[in-house]
Amino acid sequence: MSNITQVVNTDKNLKTLKKGIHSSDLDQLLSSTGPFTFFAPFDLAFEKLEKGLMNNLLEPQNKLKLTDLMNNHIVSGIVTFKDLKDGDRLKTINGNELIVEVKNGTVNIGSAAIHGRDAKISNGVIHSTDTVFIK
Repeated sequence: MSNITQVVNTDKNLKTLKKGIHSSDLDQLLSSTGPFTFFAPFDLAFEKLEKGLMNNLLEPQNKLKLTDLMNNHIVSGIVTFKDLKDGDRLKTINGNELIVEVKNGTVNIGSAAIHGRDAKISNGVIHSTDTVFIK
């Protein structure tokens, strides 16, 4: 069974995320036992960012900023899609808070739509998002 890093490495819609995870060395954390809930922005989510921002963050001198941005997407423990309830507050591993909103069957964190995945992963669960979480 694959871990979170392996899933990100092989998903053709997560190429930018893959670069971010490896450049921030979070690939090691996301390959560990966990468990983690990982909100994985699609490549299209990164295209919504200010032009050049992600390329800038991928520069070695910006590793701390990149790591902080990537950490906004990781929550300790497993939160399945069906467990996401309106008003839930999830604490990311860097101490930020993600507030869940559920309206008409759609699950959002802020303005980001969450797409359930709940794939069988050895160290947690991945949910895809259409927006990068910037705090």
